[in-house]
Amino acid sequence: MNGHIYDFDTIYDRVPTYAKKWHPSSLEPIFGSGDVLPLWIADMDFAAPPEVVAALRERTEHPVFGYTMRSPAFFESVAAWTERRYGWEIHPDWIVPCPGVVPGIALTIRAFTLPGEGVVIQSPVYPPFFESINKNNRVTTVNRLVEKNGTWEMDLDDLERCLGENASLLLSCSPHNPVGRVWKRAELEAMAERALRSGTLLVSDEIHADIVFRGHAHLPLASLAPEVAARTVTLLAPSKTFNIAGLQTFLAIIPDPDLRRAFRNELESLHLEGGNLFGMLALEIAYGKGEPWLEALLAYLEDNLDFLGNFLRDRLPSVGYVRPEGTYVAWLDFRALGLAPEELQRFLVHEARLALNAGTSFGPGGEGFARLNFACPRTLLSEALTRLADAVFRLEGRRCCPTEA
Repeated sequence: MNGHIYDFDTIYDRVPTYAKKWHPSSLEPIFGSGDVLPLWIADMDFAAPPEVVAALRERTEHPVFGYTMRSPAFFESVAAWTERRYGWEIHPDWIVPCPGVVPGIALTIRAFTLPGEGVVIQSPVYPPFFESINKNNRVTTVNRLVEKNGTWEMDLDDLERCLGENASLLLSCSPHNPVGRVWKRAELEAMAERALRSGTLLVSDEIHADIVFRGHAHLPLASLAPEVAARTVTLLAPSKTFNIAGLQTFLAIIPDPDLRRAFRNELESLHLEGGNLFGMLALEIAYGKGEPWLEALLAYLEDNLDFLGNFLRDRLPSVGYVRPEGTYVAWLDFRALGLAPEELQRFLVHEARLALNAGTSFGPGGEGFARLNFACPRTLLSEALTRLADAVFRLEGRRCCPTEA
């Protein structure tokens, strides 16, 4: 047993549910094999909070699943959550529901920029940032994060340069996926000050806001100051927090009425303003009753982090690692193995039999890295790391003692 009142150790067979993370029809086109242990896409292998499951089960007892409005409790539960968890007071009117954070990113790009204008991102970063920019005919401007003193930092001098290059929008990730930084106030203030000075709109993807570990605290970008709030669109969701991404209920929080109107117009022009009735209910219940489950989850994830760090130190010293401050993904550094990006991915898939996100998919700065999702039962994490250690041992053994021709 894991010592927590909630069960995070049970392994569920997710293949019959056509889980994208696990189903061979999803794995084979991406990794070239379905015979891999998947620790890639950022959803958890844990059951959702029992209060959420019970509420959804009860709702199915009513046999009509027609068009459903969001109740006042939907908006009030979001406002209560942001105040309780982050100390950020928001008005329910600021909340614009949308079908996903990635659609929300695309909607902000379409609503607030023109084709050919620049969007700044801080790479390596979540791959849909690039896709949303490029597929909407905007120009990606990369402000690379830098490794410094055993952590990852913003390059603020380079950011200033990027903001001066026809940039209309700065797309931020906080906490940062994949490097796991929970940005401190001074860092966010420095970023926001440069954006405001250049007239650049701020869009902050804060979908991992609730997955933050001891010694760190999430600070919503829009909570810094009224002038920052007036130029910020915050994207938030219960999906990562409570493992309910399949219910497709996400939020844009937009304090400024003109920005909110422009975003809502873009949303409604594509007829995306409707919602998933089960997602609406799950959000209300999760934000209203899910806090004890979340605290237990965070404790389990920290134990997984301890296990991961100790394993890498003791059995995989050639794999670099900076302990994440937030999110449930670890950014593993394989550069010491000396493999080209394509070779590294083949090695992970065919030698270690693991499905990890290739570092190159996160843009410039991702070469030689891979992202591992540690939000799984510890037995699965142990199996994955053992596979990796065995594969690295064989690789290093072949290099030390090559077979004679």
